[in-house]
Amino acid sequence: MFRHQGKSRTLKHNLRIATILSFVAGIVNVTGFLAFKQLTTNVTGHFALFISDVANFEFWKGTVYFLYIFSFLFGSFLSSFLIEKFKENRKLNVFVLPTIIECLILLSIAIISNTVEIKYPDLIVCLLLFAMGLQNSFVTKISNAIVRTTHLTGLFTDLGIELSQLFFPESHPNREKIKSTIKLRIYIICFFFLGGIIGGFLYSRLDLKLNTLIFGAIILLISLFYDDLRYKLIRTKRKYKQRKKTAHNTVYN
Repeated sequence: MFRHQGKSRTLKHNLRIATILSFVAGIVNVTGFLAFKQLTTNVTGHFALFISDVANFEFWKGTVYFLYIFSFLFGSFLSSFLIEKFKENRKLNVFVLPTIIECLILLSIAIISNTVEIKYPDLIVCLLLFAMGLQNSFVTKISNAIVRTTHLTGLFTDLGIELSQLFFPESHPNREKIKSTIKLRIYIICFFFLGGIIGGFLYSRLDLKLNTLIFGAIILLISLFYDDLRYKLIRTKRKYKQRKKTAHNTVYN
């Protein structure tokens, strides 16, 4: 699901990566909000607050929201930069590095929260937004802008448009394609909510606090390990069949 790109990607690949990453985004979103009372998966609200402070001539107060926005932007930039830099190396899964960086950030925040008192919560919020910028960028690139997992505004907009198109079959005859995209968006929304519910349960009920982020990191690492292992098994199986076929042809020739 991480390796297939371009025309080789199918709805099945997008569904897999959408459910995993939207689930992780839901965990991060709720954990960040419960811990710091800030949104940590999108910047729409932060941009509004930044403009409000600027309009009230409270420039210094608005700086923190600018840093939030920039952190998300820089995460998106770095993710895309790494993908572009390494995409010519066909032996390397270019999406591994941004995913590993995201995992390290989530794990580091959890470890820091257990060892020292967090005196600069705004820095942690910036790190979470940076991680979500990384994620949103590489999932956008890997799915050709079909999947986005860190915020729901655009998803609900697209879902509403596509649902309305089902009522006009003459104008939109490709109903199967519309239904497949509707299915994808519903999966993303549901798993984002599910991640939020489980994240809230782990944070509040089990009192794991920022350790909740560890679960998000583990899910990402397992998905990477599974994807890489599955790819190696398929390659090994193909090589074995090819050798068997070659040996068979040699015997009969």
